[in-house]
Amino acid sequence: MLFESKNIVKRYAAHTALDGVSIAVPEQSIFGLLGPNGAGKTTLIRIINQIIGPDEGELFFEGRKLQPTDIYRIGYLPEERGLYKKMKVGEQAIYLSQLKGLSRADAIRELKIWFEKFDIGDWWDKKVEELSKGMQQKIQFIVTIIHKPKLLIFDEPFSGFDPINVHLLKQEILNLKNEGASIIFSTHNMASVEEICDHISLINQSKTILEGEVESIKNRFKDNIYEVEWLGDKEKMKSNLPVFLNILDQGHSNGSNKTKFQIEKGSKPNDLMKFLMKDYDVLGLKEILPSMDEIFIQSVNASSK
Repeated sequence: MLFESKNIVKRYAAHTALDGVSIAVPEQSIFGLLGPNGAGKTTLIRIINQIIGPDEGELFFEGRKLQPTDIYRIGYLPEERGLYKKMKVGEQAIYLSQLKGLSRADAIRELKIWFEKFDIGDWWDKKVEELSKGMQQKIQFIVTIIHKPKLLIFDEPFSGFDPINVHLLKQEILNLKNEGASIIFSTHNMASVEEICDHISLINQSKTILEGEVESIKNRFKDNIYEVEWLGDKEKMKSNLPVFLNILDQGHSNGSNKTKFQIEKGSKPNDLMKFLMKDYDVLGLKEILPSMDEIFIQSVNASSK
């Protein structure tokens, strides 16, 4: 594991922000840190960045205890953006890069590459206050990754971006992973989680309530729902429906029927196929897995009772 937190506890007076939270971020992976507002995600991120310390528990980086100097191997893009409004973009980017340990010459060289990649070279001598919110976010993204950190932490990185720039950043995040970085990705956008995350940990009310590989979790929450494309009389089909099948949704596609069936426990997809193929032409069948949105809502509601 590149990074691990073990049994982290953090208290503020009468409030417990984190109660025994553990996460394990594998090498070269994207790890989704999820949870509703106030769950404790930001507290954990601040502890990883050594902005605050835990009351209990331990942090490990590359198999050893996290050290103060490891901060130079971590890149953090917080949800709350912050740049010096009156400062020129280029000079500010150089300054922030030097804080990460780069020399001025190395900072300029790397920044020029990224400014060209993001098509913002013309903004080098502009003041930050002249940039749109999206442009400012691009600058902060660049200075977060400029020192090639081993661990990157992105807190709502797509906030305020249009779809084109969201796609651009997603591709760069995937590129960073492919080049060897591990990424902690905190977001409320479950579609992005499904698209780019390998593992997730879901926190609610200061505790971990769900964790694991994304595909494994989706399979864990599946509910025997299948979508079948078929030809025939749907009213006749409904009138002959066996007791082990429930119809959840019906539609049409280019003259064929598209029906979502839920199979009762104890029965199998083969039983569904046997029923349909006896009287109808089956064109296709696929299993419907729950979305991460559905899993998030179901898990949070169950843990809040």
